[in-house]
Amino acid sequence: MKKRLLISTALSCFIFSIAGAQQSSNKALAGKILADIRLDTVQAKALQLLSGFSAGTSYSEVWIRDFNTFINGSLKVHPKKEVKTKLLMFFRIQGQGGDIVDGVVDSAKASVGYKYRYSSLLPGWAAHKNTVETDQESSLIQAVKKYIDFTGDQSILNECIGGKTILQRMEAALAYLHKDRWSEKYGLITGATTIDWGDVQSENGWGVAINDKTKWALDIYDNAMFVKAVQDFLAMAPRGYKAQTDWKAVASKVTANVRKYLWDAAAQKYIPHIYLDGSPFSSDFNEKEILYTGGSICAIIAGFNTPAEVLEINKQMLAAAAKEKHATIGITVYPPYPEKQYPNMKPYSYQNGGDWTWFGGRMIAPLIIYGHPQEAYAELSPMLDRMLANKGFFEWYDVQSGAPKGSGDFRGEAGVLYDAITALRQWAAKNR
Repeated sequence: MKKRLLISTALSCFIFSIAGAQQSSNKALAGKILADIRLDTVQAKALQLLSGFSAGTSYSEVWIRDFNTFINGSLKVHPKKEVKTKLLMFFRIQGQGGDIVDGVVDSAKASVGYKYRYSSLLPGWAAHKNTVETDQESSLIQAVKKYIDFTGDQSILNECIGGKTILQRMEAALAYLHKDRWSEKYGLITGATTIDWGDVQSENGWGVAINDKTKWALDIYDNAMFVKAVQDFLAMAPRGYKAQTDWKAVASKVTANVRKYLWDAAAQKYIPHIYLDGSPFSSDFNEKEILYTGGSICAIIAGFNTPAEVLEINKQMLAAAAKEKHATIGITVYPPYPEKQYPNMKPYSYQNGGDWTWFGGRMIAPLIIYGHPQEAYAELSPMLDRMLANKGFFEWYDVQSGAPKGSGDFRGEAGVLYDAITALRQWAAKNR
C-alpha cells in the first residue's frame, strides 16, 4: 500500500511538473508575442488599407470571397451601416435561383470580359459570377456571420429585399448549391476543375467561365466552405425559424462523405479531385501527389480533421514550403502542375504554386485553437517580415525569387493578417 502511494505521489509530481513547465513556456511565448512591434505595425497598416472595399489596385470590384476575409478589419474602420450596405449589395443582385455573384462594380467600370448582370434592386451597379467557382454563396453567408459576431446587429437577418428577408435569401443560396452544384452519387458539392481554391480552369482561353471543355469535379475547398457556411447559417437562424431543408443533416452528410471520398487516410492528406465526367489531365499524370494547402486549411476550419491530423497537415505544408527558398505555408499547391497539364497557368505562377498569405494566414487561428501557439507564431513570422520588407500587401509572391506579384494593396492579405494577429494577441493576453 505504501509503495502504491509513493508511485502515485511521484506520478502526480511528474504531471504537475510538466504542467508547470508548459505554463512557464506559454508565459514566455505570450510575452514575446505581446512585445513584438511587427504586430502593431502590420495591423495598423492593414487598417489603413481597409479604408476601401475593392480587392486591390488591380481590381475595381468588391469581391465577396475577398470581402469575407477582411470584413473584421473593415468593421474596425467603417461605420457598421456602411459595411452592412456593402454586404446587402450581393443580396440585391442575387440570382433568381439563389446563386450569388463574385463581384459588384460601378456599372461605368464594368469593362472586363465578364458576362455582367444588372438588377433594378441595385441601380448603378453591375455584377458578374465566375462560374467555375463554388464559393460565392458560402463566402457571403460566412461574411454575414462575421458581421453579426462583430456588431451584435442581428437586425440584418430581417432586412427585406425584393420581398425576401436576408435569412431567406441565405437559405436560397444554400439551396442553390444543394441543387445546382450537387453530386447525388457522392453527396458532395461540385465545381469545375481548378487548382485548389483557384478560379481559373485548366484549358486555354477565358478560364473563369464554364464552357464545353469544363470538367466537373469534387474538391475539398468547395465542400469545406459549404459546410462552414451551413454551420454559420444554423448559428445565425433564430430559434423557431422553419428552414426549408434539414441543413444540419446535409452538413453531417457532406462531412461524412468528405472523409469517405476526399480524405486519403494513408497519406494523411486530401486528394485534389474526383472527376465526374473524365479528367482534363493525361493518363500518366499522378495528380494525387499534389498537396492542396488552402482547401486543407478550410477543411480544418470546418472541423473535418482530428487534432493529430491537423498537426500532420501542418507538417506537410511546412515540408512543402521548405523545398522552395522563399515559400511559406501559403504556397498554393506543391508540387505545381506542369505546364503541359495546366496550359492556362504556368508552374510557380499565380494559383499554380504561387505563395498567398491570403490563405496561409488562415492557418494561424486553427493552430492556436488546436493547442499549437508556438507553431502559429513561427509560421506567421515570415509572412509579417515579407509584408514589411515589401512595404505593402500584395496578392501573391514568387517562391523562387521572393518577388511580390499580382495586385498591390491587396485587401485580402491585409484582412487575413489582421485576423491572424488578433488571434495571436488574444491567446497571449490569456497566457501572459
